Amino acid sequence: MKTLLRNYGVWIAAAILFAVLPLVFTSGFALTLLCKMGVLIIFAIAYNMLLGQGGMLSFGHAIYFGLGGYCSIHILNGMLDGGLPYFPVSLFPIIGAIVGLLMGVVIGYVSTRRAGTTFAMISLGFGEMVTAMTLIFVAFFNGEDGIQADRWVGPEPFGITYGPQIQVYYLIAIWCFIAMVTMYAITKTPFGRMSNAVRDNPERAEFVGYNTQRVRWLAFSLSAMFAGAAGSLHALNYENIGFESVSAIQSGAVLFMVYIGGIGHFLGPIIGTVLMVFLDSTLSDHTEAWLLYLGIVFVVIVMTAPGGLAGIIVMHQPVWRTDIRLLWGLALPYSLAILSSVILAIGIIGIIEMIYFITIIALGEAEMHLFGIPINVNEVTPWLACLVIIGVGVQSCRMSYPRVVESWDKAMLAVKARIAG
Repeated sequence: MKTLLRNYGVWIAAAILFAVLPLVFTSGFALTLLCKMGVLIIFAIAYNMLLGQGGMLSFGHAIYFGLGGYCSIHILNGMLDGGLPYFPVSLFPIIGAIVGLLMGVVIGYVSTRRAGTTFAMISLGFGEMVTAMTLIFVAFFNGEDGIQADRWVGPEPFGITYGPQIQVYYLIAIWCFIAMVTMYAITKTPFGRMSNAVRDNPERAEFVGYNTQRVRWLAFSLSAMFAGAAGSLHALNYENIGFESVSAIQSGAVLFMVYIGGIGHFLGPIIGTVLMVFLDSTLSDHTEAWLLYLGIVFVVIVMTAPGGLAGIIVMHQPVWRTDIRLLWGLALPYSLAILSSVILAIGIIGIIEMIYFITIIALGEAEMHLFGIPINVNEVTPWLACLVIIGVGVQSCRMSYPRVVESWDKAMLAVKARIAG
């Protein structure tokens, strides 16, 4: 039992979490959010297989996600019209995976013949080409209107109809779990290790006899396959697919998720997806400038934590493995630094919201609500208050951040001393 928990405890916990989440978060909004997170977790981990594991920066990976969804929708409508034989809706991600794999093999053969910036530009070109095709070949893509379908097409085992959203959630959760386990297993294979080698030092990989283009091609194709499976689940979830699913916006969104979570870490895309989907769904209800805030979060994390949020967690691994009590020594400096950052953020958000209100929303009005407080943007007081808060935040950060560095250095010295002793 101990061996089972030690080897598979994380996956058992993940399975239990997937099962109980809709029992804890029971509202319709929460269920919709969980479904979206499950789909995009598959897509983000697939993209991390390409970027984090293989070192290939793609600006057009959404085309496999979107094309998997388009083909799934067409097959779904064909089944409804009676033109196609029945295929279990529960297995539709296989359709998306096949479409993604086929497209990945074809496009990947061309794209992976180059690396670095050239590869990124080729991926961008393919992405723009497919996006243009959705607006030109209306017979298949139906232009900007997209394609609608009904996922309730026939009898599923155990009386499942996929009418209720909870049934769709568990379908997404099961496939998300399967995809996570499969992609993690791939990273532990010799191929996964060789992908890392090609990413880090392609010249040495070629020297020992490996064809780096074939390694990149295989990684690209597998990544596209899982992206296609995610696209199929996306189509089933919304019963709709449109050109935005293959656009640069979708490709940029998954890039944001992976970078914020942490490229190269398997946990990174999961953290980044959960955070981005939550912020996307909540910030948009409270402010019109939510895209600006997402951009700021992305820039700050890339500049201050290149390893992403998962990198910060992994960085502390030696500390808690050596002595969990060392983390308590970091708790106070970290808390003060976070508090200082929050104070600074409040002041900056206040200025941004008032500027945005004046330039975009106001239309002659002067009163707005900032953090639930009614204010008059034509008065000097709210502007001065925000500037004062920014000043306090900057000064607090200047005082608290060096304490974080000092505490971290002490903790690492303690870890080295324990290891040496």
